[in-house]
Amino acid sequence: MKKLFLSAYFSGVAKLFQSFTENTCSGKTVVFIPTASIVEKVNFYVASDKKALIKLGMTIDELEISKATPEEIKTKITNADYIFVEGGNTFYLLQELKRTGTDKLIVEQINNGKLYIGVSAGSMIISKDIEFAKLMDDPAAAPDLKDYSALGLIDFCVVPHYNNVPFKKAVEKIIAEYSGKLDLHPISNNQVVTVNGDTIETLSVEKKKK
Repeated sequence: MKKLFLSAYFSGVAKLFQSFTENTCSGKTVVFIPTASIVEKVNFYVASDKKALIKLGMTIDELEISKATPEEIKTKITNADYIFVEGGNTFYLLQELKRTGTDKLIVEQINNGKLYIGVSAGSMIISKDIEFAKLMDDPAAAPDLKDYSALGLIDFCVVPHYNNVPFKKAVEKIIAEYSGKLDLHPISNNQVVTVNGDTIETLSVEKKKK
C-alpha cells in the first residue's frame, strides 16, 4: 500500500506528518536526499526541514545521490524507515535520480510499503511527467536529462507554493496552462497531499488565531 506525504515545505506541515504516522515517527530513521537543493542559491529550507525531523524524534541519514556510490544509495534507502526527498530544482533532481538508478529503487521501495516524504521538487517528481515544472524551475540545470517522464506513482500533479512568494506567479501560470490537461493539486506551504493506499487527501495546518 502506497504511503506518500507530499508537501511544499515540510517544516510548515510537520505536525501533520506526526498525525499521518499516527504518532509512530519518533525513533524512525529517515534517509534525507538534499540533491535538488545543491544547485539552488536559496536553500534555507534544508536546515529548517532537518530541524523539524529531529524535533519529531527522527534520526537523519543524509544521502546526496549525485556523489554517492550505487552501493551506498541502495543500502541507505533500503535500510531507512522513511524516504525524504528535499526541494530545489526538479529537473536536476530527476536527472540525478535517473542517472544513478535511484528512481527505480525509490519506486520499488514505495510499492513495497515504505513511506515517502516529498518536499516541493520531491513532491513533483512522484507524478508521471514534470514538464509543467518548467514554469517554476529552470530545465537548463539538468543538461543530461533526456525526457521529463518521472516516477509515475500518482495520476495527479502536486503544484507546490500556491499563493506563496516567490512562486505565486509561476503557480498561477502552471494552473492557467495545464489545468485542462493535467489533474493539478496546488498546495501552499502549510498544506500537504497525503496518499494512503487509495485514499488521497489535501490537509492544512490551522493558522494561529491572533
